[in-house]
Amino acid sequence: MKRLIERGLMFGNLIAVDSAALVERYNRALEHLTGKTTDLRDFHIDISGYSPEVGDALNDHLYLNENGCNRQFILLSTEQKTAPLLGAKFSTSRGILKQFILENEPQLFALTARDAVAGELVNSVYSVTDPVRLFDIRKVEIEADTTAGTVRNAEKLGKMVDEFKTKDDAWFDDVLIAKMIGIAKHTGDVTRNPVRLKQMSFAQDNFWTAHFGGLYVFRGMDHPAVIAAQDKDKLGKLPIKHTFDFSDRNQIAKFFDYNDLVEPIVKARGIDAGAILRQKMDFIVVDAAQDSKMDLTGATRRDIRALARKHADDLPAEFHALAKLLQWAEDGGKWPRITSDHPAYFYTLRAADHADRDLVNMLLAELAPKDIRQLFICHKEVFYRQYSGWSESKKSYVADFLEREYQVDKIGARDALFGHDAPLDEPIDTPVNSPWAKKSEKRDDLIARVGPWGAVGSLTRGR
Repeated sequence: MKRLIERGLMFGNLIAVDSAALVERYNRALEHLTGKTTDLRDFHIDISGYSPEVGDALNDHLYLNENGCNRQFILLSTEQKTAPLLGAKFSTSRGILKQFILENEPQLFALTARDAVAGELVNSVYSVTDPVRLFDIRKVEIEADTTAGTVRNAEKLGKMVDEFKTKDDAWFDDVLIAKMIGIAKHTGDVTRNPVRLKQMSFAQDNFWTAHFGGLYVFRGMDHPAVIAAQDKDKLGKLPIKHTFDFSDRNQIAKFFDYNDLVEPIVKARGIDAGAILRQKMDFIVVDAAQDSKMDLTGATRRDIRALARKHADDLPAEFHALAKLLQWAEDGGKWPRITSDHPAYFYTLRAADHADRDLVNMLLAELAPKDIRQLFICHKEVFYRQYSGWSESKKSYVADFLEREYQVDKIGARDALFGHDAPLDEPIDTPVNSPWAKKSEKRDDLIARVGPWGAVGSLTRGR
């Protein structure tokens, strides 16, 4: 994993908590939520306030996400909106947190100037030990306040102000006036500067969850289904019409088609389909070269294509099918019939333009795992898991490629691959050298447990 760290492909975009005041606020919020505190003097946090260093110190990396459900969060700054969410159990969690911060940014900016904001993503389910419980999750609401209860007290003061304005002889109610003055010392003038956070609720119809080996739940579709990365039979009976796993390729293809979720790359508008197909073919060659124990260190595109020519007869069916598709797209060749039971089928697709395109691209990345660029962009949890099992030669090639071809222009790369004028919901800050690179030996086990981090940020508001 050291290569990824050094190239800014892992361990970055976290927010540095590196002052006594910030650490003290974090500890207040941590104790408020969990009853625990940390002795660490500096650490880094993600969008939810989770810190892998704190998790390591507490020997509990679910200290803000007990049972992997109803994630709690700690906000020290609105700058956390640019950070990733580590160890995500649900694909929707980061988007919910980011939207909450954006919708309440002025209020949160004011609140975090003096205190931490602590809260929770609340649903009606507190444990998902049984897959059926996932279907009880219908919506997620956000509860949040400072550790001093500023929002709650401001609401209480607001009601008192209304009572004072409407109650007869309120000027003579010394008890009411005394209470108002006491609360106002903590909240300020709520008539001029209201301290309110928007009540927000988020429907949970279509999502991915890390539970049970990875499940894609599509219940907000005309033809709903659950798609499991592992054996569907282990899930038992689910309250949905169809349950598939990755061995059900024909059924998954029909599910995509019936719900209009995907489109062929070669027929998509606004992209260079030929360039995308060539790159996918290169990745398939790299995968085959690893199986043949070839050295890929420092390999260029020319080197990869030379390998393809030299070992064409040994390359898998995916390569040859994509080559025929490329010939059709660029040279007027015969249209290749690539059916859903062909191993290249899901490599030929991308999500259509709809509200769940990121979720569908995430699923496609897992169904076509040799396309390491799409896997890295769309499903980092699976990418890091697979990366840890690759040969050193392939690790070197992939890290060099992602740094050279993707990291320098994330937005451009996503637009070229997925189009639709909307980049995937992932931090896009320019990477910088991470301080974790200097601690990599100590952190090897930690790296294997956490998800993607981008460039390290810092709280710069002088607190």
